[in-house]
Amino acid sequence: MAAVTAPQSPLVYIASDHAGFDLKKLILEKWPQGFQDFVWKDFGPANADRVDYPDFANHVCKALIAQRSAEAQNFGTARSRAILICGSGQGMAMAANRYRQIRAAMVWSLESVELARAHNDANVLCIGARLIEPTLAVKLVEAFLTKPFEGGRHLGRLAKLDA
Repeated sequence: MAAVTAPQSPLVYIASDHAGFDLKKLILEKWPQGFQDFVWKDFGPANADRVDYPDFANHVCKALIAQRSAEAQNFGTARSRAILICGSGQGMAMAANRYRQIRAAMVWSLESVELARAHNDANVLCIGARLIEPTLAVKLVEAFLTKPFEGGRHLGRLAKLDA
């Protein structure tokens, strides 16, 4: 597991399985370190050889939970997020949503990612590399990183998720 730090800049953990490897590479090439003040951490895999998506989702979720806890403790707010990519997006979403404090959203449109952030404070973005065109995937990542959570009436609902 990655060391927990509480940097000024939030982290974006990213991982994929073999089906999502090329899209993960594209996203990492597209978004430079420091975009929207985010620092990227690649959790693998290192190539497109067959791997099991739950292994990567588990590593990322454990690291994200620890990181967000450190941020909340040191800065009062948790801003780090994660991106998980597999063939459909569904497997990664299922694996990630097994963890308390993880709100993984499988998205397919700009509206779906904007609502996931604004209403659900999604902290993990799940993308289906076989279902989403790369140009749209890049736009989904940008929306995920820039769209704020609205808070307000949505806070009580989120509290119920972690109860």
